[in-house]
Amino acid sequence: MSSLTSARLLRLLSLFQARRDWTGTELAERLEVTPRTVRRDVQRLRDLGYPVDATPGVAGGYRLGVGSTLPPLLLDDEETVAVAVGLRAAASGGSLSGIEETSVRALAKLEQLLPSRLRRRVSALNTFTDTVGRKSPTVDGEFLTVIAGCCRDGERLRFRYRNHHGEESRRVVEPHKMVHAAGRWYLLAWDTGREDWRVFRLDRMEGPLSTGPRFEPRTPPEDAAAYVARGISSSAYQQTARVLVHAPEEEVAQGMSPFDGTLTRVDDRTCELRIGGNGLDMLAVYLLFFGFDFSVLEPAELEAELKALRDRIDRSLGGGPRSGQEVGSGG
Repeated sequence: MSSLTSARLLRLLSLFQARRDWTGTELAERLEVTPRTVRRDVQRLRDLGYPVDATPGVAGGYRLGVGSTLPPLLLDDEETVAVAVGLRAAASGGSLSGIEETSVRALAKLEQLLPSRLRRRVSALNTFTDTVGRKSPTVDGEFLTVIAGCCRDGERLRFRYRNHHGEESRRVVEPHKMVHAAGRWYLLAWDTGREDWRVFRLDRMEGPLSTGPRFEPRTPPEDAAAYVARGISSSAYQQTARVLVHAPEEEVAQGMSPFDGTLTRVDDRTCELRIGGNGLDMLAVYLLFFGFDFSVLEPAELEAELKALRDRIDRSLGGGPRSGQEVGSGG
């Protein structure tokens, strides 16, 4: 095969990976060859293991299909940098365990071929970035693939589970969808024993996992991401509260993470915040530093806790006790 043909095959492969469908005429124009040459080049790609599907007729064309093995991929500069940085993060141990060694091997192959300009960009990104906070619990990569398969195929899942108190139970669930939030993996599933929807942290699941039989998928009461966000921000705590925030939902959401609470739009100028904590005193302190004016909806005891906290601050600053004034703003 001549160098000219090889270069044209690489260009053809790049076109297939950049767009799903192409007509023979479009490919011939892009490559500046005849449709007959395009047909020969497509056959050469097939001989190399690339599954190129062809549809005859006026509306027909070519499409890069799905094969039994993964052929070589062509990546542009931005994609290459993203893959290299992701592999380095996985190799150093992230929220997914069991792939560190594989990531190191893949990274070694990739960095061996990186042009100097891309190697410098990857090195700079890794040298001058860091992580603040504790390392997130890791999840076995096999767990993810097994659970994802059960979600896809509608198969029940059996496992042992430890709650936040360390208590262990055996669960049989109908998995719906996995959600990744704030460095942790969660599973939204219908718990057949509790006959209700439940959110499970994957790092608290213990195997071996067993699957089957099949089930008819149910529809959760809300979007999986929203359900999980609500569960991890309030339901797991001993004390919950609702406040009316006097600011647009979009503005409030910019400074929040899934662990802070869940927001519900009320109108253009207000939204409702639902939060959880291990005590009213913790909720009161959080709201005072929240950064937006608010009014307590429930529980009523939270408003009394805010007043007590305000009086304590006044006394610490040399003022006297205050009474009879309305509390309901933070920030």
